Amino acid sequence: MARPTIAVVNDDPAFLELMQDLLNDENYSTVLLREGNGAYDAIRQQRPELVILDLRLEHPEAGWKTLELVRLDPETTDIPVIVCSADTRALRDKEDWLRDRDVKILEKPFNLDDLLTMVRDAIGSPAQADG
Repeated sequence: MARPTIAVVNDDPAFLELMQDLLNDENYSTVLLREGNGAYDAIRQQRPELVILDLRLEHPEAGWKTLELVRLDPETTDIPVIVCSADTRALRDKEDWLRDRDVKILEKPFNLDDLLTMVRDAIGSPAQADG
């Protein structure tokens, strides 16, 4: 069985590299996207099992727009999403909105083990997918 695919949307190349290394080491496949502009189309086309989305990308609303498009589209609405952002104020202001859309929240900075736990809770581990 193919490795579960995770789309990571973030404008920081170092963060993308870290996520790729971490997730690949855990036997997940990754799709790395640097901009909200086009991220929704890539998610719709690639159909990852999970999206890890930064909310502040090339402009402050880009991540929010991407998230809204993913949740509004019947083809992508069921894909689990973890938002990770250092903008704790925005996360708290929109916490109910995010939870109503079954979006998990991970504030930056975060512990890598916490991220991996959230990933496994959302889509299981690759070993479970193979079994």
